[in-house]
Amino acid sequence: MIHPTAVVDAKAQLGKDVEIGPYCVVGKDVRLGDGCRLHSHVVIDGLTTIGAGNAFYPFACIGLQTQDLKHRGGKCYVEIGDRNTFREYATVHAATFDGGKTTIGSHGNFLAYTHIAHDCRVGDHVIMSNVGTLAGHVVVEDRAVIGGLAAVHQFVRIGKMSMIGGCSKVVQDVPPFMIADGHPAEVRTINKEGLKRNGVSEDVQSHLRAAFKILFRTGLSNSGAVEKLKQEIPLGPEVQHLMEFVRTSERGISK
Repeated sequence: MIHPTAVVDAKAQLGKDVEIGPYCVVGKDVRLGDGCRLHSHVVIDGLTTIGAGNAFYPFACIGLQTQDLKHRGGKCYVEIGDRNTFREYATVHAATFDGGKTTIGSHGNFLAYTHIAHDCRVGDHVIMSNVGTLAGHVVVEDRAVIGGLAAVHQFVRIGKMSMIGGCSKVVQDVPPFMIADGHPAEVRTINKEGLKRNGVSEDVQSHLRAAFKILFRTGLSNSGAVEKLKQEIPLGPEVQHLMEFVRTSERGISK
């Protein structure tokens, strides 16, 4: 179902039951999976591959050239999974360097005016509220929530099931399972409600709460805090993931 005012290149690959609404533009190297819907005035271009069941609302712009001034051409990609929603004016840009990729997983919800810049890696079930912005090379792990008007600096990592408060300025890594807020953002406590909604048990929440106190209330260095965690807290999968995230941080942790 393609509206007569839409411009769809003959070389674009469209899956079954794709709907393309009025005044949309789809480029020649675009692949749209089954059941995707472009409501109206959507632009999808570049070397862009999109899975099944994605919805794009008016003026979303996906797959165009990076805004990074280091871009010198080449084949730069965007890959998007299944059943995401991109609301009005959401933008996703291609990678900067030849062969690079900007990737987004599945089941995400990207609200109006959100921006995912070049070379970002965004996981599954991620929510970005209105005007949330990722600079280049940001990593967002599964089930993270980024509040409205929050801005994330280049190369920062946002951990699994974490939450970023609205209007926050995030310049260092936010560990998994935590809430960060402020300007610049600081970790405040564990993301109790997010953990509960994602089925994390009360026992594991208790372990993560103890880990939070060691990481953010003892004054220890990251390496010292990790060693203390090993000694004092049961090392279930969640705590181990938290420890590894902290141990491998290059930009430092938002404290």
